[in-house]
Amino acid sequence: MDYSTINNSMQKEIEDIKSYIESYLESDIELIEKVSKYIIDAPSKKIRPILVAILGRALNIDKDKSYKLAVIIEFIHTATLLHDDVVDLSGKRRGKDTVNKVWGNEASVLVGDFLYSRSFEIMVELDDMEIMKILSHATNTIAKGEVLQLMCVDQVETNIEDYLRVIQYKTATLFEALCECTAVLAGCDASIRKNLAMYGRNIGLAFQISDDVLDYTAESFEQIGKNIGDDLSGGKITLPFIYAFNNSPENKKEILRNIIQNRKIEDFMILRDIIIETDSIKYTQDKAKEYVALAKNNLKVLENTEAGNLLNFLAEFALKRKK
Repeated sequence: MDYSTINNSMQKEIEDIKSYIESYLESDIELIEKVSKYIIDAPSKKIRPILVAILGRALNIDKDKSYKLAVIIEFIHTATLLHDDVVDLSGKRRGKDTVNKVWGNEASVLVGDFLYSRSFEIMVELDDMEIMKILSHATNTIAKGEVLQLMCVDQVETNIEDYLRVIQYKTATLFEALCECTAVLAGCDASIRKNLAMYGRNIGLAFQISDDVLDYTAESFEQIGKNIGDDLSGGKITLPFIYAFNNSPENKKEILRNIIQNRKIEDFMILRDIIIETDSIKYTQDKAKEYVALAKNNLKVLENTEAGNLLNFLAEFALKRKK
């Protein structure tokens, strides 16, 4: 099974969600519509909306509610990307120039704000206070994660626990929230709700850890859709770097410290060599595998079902993806 299997299995839902997204992007402000569609239409696997669709089908959720939830999640995610690119001074996203590079930081921030507020308008349409509670808490947690990450920039002594806290807040929270929300919409009992929420958290952690590996293993810009070495340029301290720093002799630690603090892209190959020679890639991949195993264990509530099989594959995809 490869990723196209999921796309083929969920084709009708994917097309329906796309139509919902387009309808909610309509605006009488031309720049809002243009910028929103630019990033929403960029090449992307749309893993979050597909995850909502799989769970929506498995739990027999009303399609209108399921699709609206998928739009909410995609808008929140996209808003965070727009804001991230301004903070990180990024030039590439999903294989295209970033919005801030094309239209400027102001447009990127303001359209991000539009998508955030639009997502809350759609939450009101769902008319479910529990959904509102979960998603409002999630957006607040994501914002805290952004601040935590900012505090860790250039901090070479950042430990693994701090790193995991950042990615849980920044990335895994939205996966967790979308899975829990599907359980709420379906009226699931507390056990199923908890297991689905934890499945979301665990695959979110696995996806982000795998993404951090790609920054050091990708061979081309086309493979990851962003500039190679972006984490270095932004002074981001990720798990491969943390492990390499903790397992290097003092002279190498000093080299790593200088590389991060100087943020020179020409030093990237030196950094990558140290990352590789300390077995940091294997350690990081093994950590991702741990979260995938936990995610699969959470899926016992959907054992021997089509949805369970698709969700198992999504978890495995976090480890196997090359982009």
